[in-house]
Parts: sequence; structure tokens; C-alpha cells
Amino acid sequence: METFKDSGLQPSIVKGVEALGFETPTPIQKLSIEHLLENETDLIAFAQTGTGKTAAFSLPILHNLDPDVQHVQAIILAPTRELCLQIGNDIASYTKFMDVKVTSVYGGAPITKQIKELQGRPQIVVGTPGRTLDLIQRRKLRIEDVQFLVLDEADEMLSMGFQDELDAILDNTPEHKQTLCFSATMPDGMKHLTKKYLKDPKEISAGKRNISASNVTHELYVVSSKNTYEAMRRIVDFNPNIYGIVFC
Repeated sequence: METFKDSGLQPSIVKGVEALGFETPTPIQKLSIEHLLENETDLIAFAQTGTGKTAAFSLPILHNLDPDVQHVQAIILAPTRELCLQIGNDIASYTKFMDVKVTSVYGGAPITKQIKELQGRPQIVVGTPGRTLDLIQRRKLRIEDVQFLVLDEADEMLSMGFQDELDAILDNTPEHKQTLCFSATMPDGMKHLTKKYLKDPKEISAGKRNISASNVTHELYVVSSKNTYEAMRRIVDFNPNIYGIVFC
């Protein structure tokens, strides 16, 4: 598999990907797509952020789901609402030439609006663990037809304290589902989770495990809380070409 055209993916998926300007898969996409198109076994994939993980798991899922079944067939869990929205938008762009609906659910937003979106019968739901479990317990998110469960940035979800929510979701979704776990590292909590819930998983890796992305640098500035805004202004002044997001 050198290009998406010779990947074996449905033509409508390839057309959607190429419309975005992508022709050649990244290493993790190549490994994941090749495995998932030919196997129904669970998967553990190690890859850093920014390596194309979303396409690595979503394109094979789109290939295998049934657009005529208007129930949730895939649940994708991610640690933050920002990542949920990003994944949902990416999948929506891949399905430009398909009759597939995707909905994102996450905390910090009105649950009534998300319940209404679920009534539109999406085939794919992207969610944070807490909001997803809440909707399942309210019986607003149907899970009996779920064939795929993806844990994206599984190590981050565990480090953020979502162990109980993940356990509850994994315990309540159908046993016959295919579980895909994508992570940058393999902490002890994740070893326990994969051993308990994944059945004879295949492991793939793109790059080295347990390391930070090579293009990310870290700097620490110690300032009092009352001076944080002024400190941020000084940092921007000293780095006029800076691009970034400030999390408050």
C-alpha cells in the first residue's frame, strides 16, 4: 500500500481523502489500514500526536460500517472536547461522498442539544468518557449495534482520571465489538486495561514508544498568579512569530 488509491478502501472514501489533498498514507495509517481491512482482531497502536491517527482508525471503520444501518456502529473516545471536535470534523470531511453521520458529545455543552443530535441516528459518535457514559446511562445513546470502539490517546484519558468511565463503557458495550487502542505511551494503567478488555490484540508502532514528539519544546516560567498575563505578553514580545493556544 503506497497510496490511498491502492489501499483497498471504498472509492467514495478515497475520493473524500484525495479531495482534502492527501494521496500517500503516513506510516501509522499504512499499518493500521492494512491490518483493519483484513482482520477483525483488536488493535493496540503506538503513535505520537500529529502522525495522522484519526485517519488511521476512522478510514477502516468507514470502510466496514453499514450506511443503511441508522444506529451507532462506532464509538470513538477521546480525552478532551477539543480533540472530540477535531476528530468529528475530520471524519465528517472524509465522508463528503458518503451517506454517513457523525456526532460529537462532550461535557461543558448542553446535553439536551447532544441528545437531539443523537436522535438524528448517527453511525459514529465521538465523545469524552464522562459525557458518553452519561448518555449511555440515560439510555439516549444506543450501544447494542456498536461494532467498533476506539480509545484515542488512551494514556491521556487514564492520566486524567477516566479509568472508571472507561471500565463502565467497555463493560457495557457488546462483547463482539472490535476495540482499537491508540496511544503514545504504555503506562501501567493502560497495560491493565488492554489486558482486561482486548482479545489477543495486534500491536503496531510508528516510531519509538514512550517519547514526546520531537518537534515539541518545553519551557517553564515561574510567576505569581497576578503576573501571568503580563508574563504572557512578554513571552509573545520576545517571540514575534509565535503561534499557539493558551489553555486557561
